[in-house]
Amino acid sequence: MSDRKKIWFIVNPISGTRNKAGIVAAIHKYMTPDRFEVEIRYTQRKGHAAQIAAEAIERGVDVVVAVGGDGTVNETARALIHTDVALGIVPCGSGNGLARHLCLPMNPEKALTVISECNIHSLDYGLINGQPFFCTAGVGFDAFLSDKFNKSGHRGLLSYVENAIMAGVTYKSETYELEIEGGPEAEESRQVHKAFLITCANASQYGNDFYIAPHASMSDGLMDVTVMEPFTLLEAPAIAYQMSHRTITRNSHIHSFKCKALTIHRLQPGVIHYDGDPKDEAADVRVELVPGDIRMVVNVHKKPRR
Repeated sequence: MSDRKKIWFIVNPISGTRNKAGIVAAIHKYMTPDRFEVEIRYTQRKGHAAQIAAEAIERGVDVVVAVGGDGTVNETARALIHTDVALGIVPCGSGNGLARHLCLPMNPEKALTVISECNIHSLDYGLINGQPFFCTAGVGFDAFLSDKFNKSGHRGLLSYVENAIMAGVTYKSETYELEIEGGPEAEESRQVHKAFLITCANASQYGNDFYIAPHASMSDGLMDVTVMEPFTLLEAPAIAYQMSHRTITRNSHIHSFKCKALTIHRLQPGVIHYDGDPKDEAADVRVELVPGDIRMVVNVHKKPRR
């Protein structure tokens, strides 16, 4: 029994629309006692997943599995960076950006099959003003929308789309100066853009298979930066179509590049976002990539751009 792995499941009982009772039953089906020592914990409030994950680290757990939406996944992941404890995901949210990038099954039982195989890779994550992120972070419309959505008190894809439409009509693009460090050619450069948004991507998508950085990898030591210049309302459907078909980088309003670090200079303080969580910050924003410092259970049967 000494070779058994300790595995904790952090279950958010209210995320998404899926009944978690069936998932809990499936956990015991796939995590057989000859291979796993299982413990199941339930979150009770925002921030609780991180507290449970921190306890798991102290208790010598091998794998912590987030069973919930992007919020639960990101809370758990932030607690596990720079440790030997691996993150697993059973996606149960509306977006599931990180899980989709990693080609993890959206079906819970199939996701548990992947977790039971325990194939673990060391992957990259990002920091924006010291806050860890795993999919995307940035400034501009995304951050503005995250703030509006957070304050609306409503969750789910429909509410997000409603907020996006309402905010998109009135949002004003800003001018940014970028200091780019450690690109593929190891050159530093400065750029100035009037931009609708600037997204720094460790993974390829926001969620729901909307790809803001379709060529992003979580194992190349670089982040993909997407600068979206202002566009007209008539051009919005084409941009949405290209994002859903992984062709957004072909759009004439898009400038993209890879780098290790980026400093964004704004004219005034404002909101940023990290994996959809908004935060008010100073005018200058520092974003950097941390290579290979979080361990994750991956799906070796498919080949995402990790």
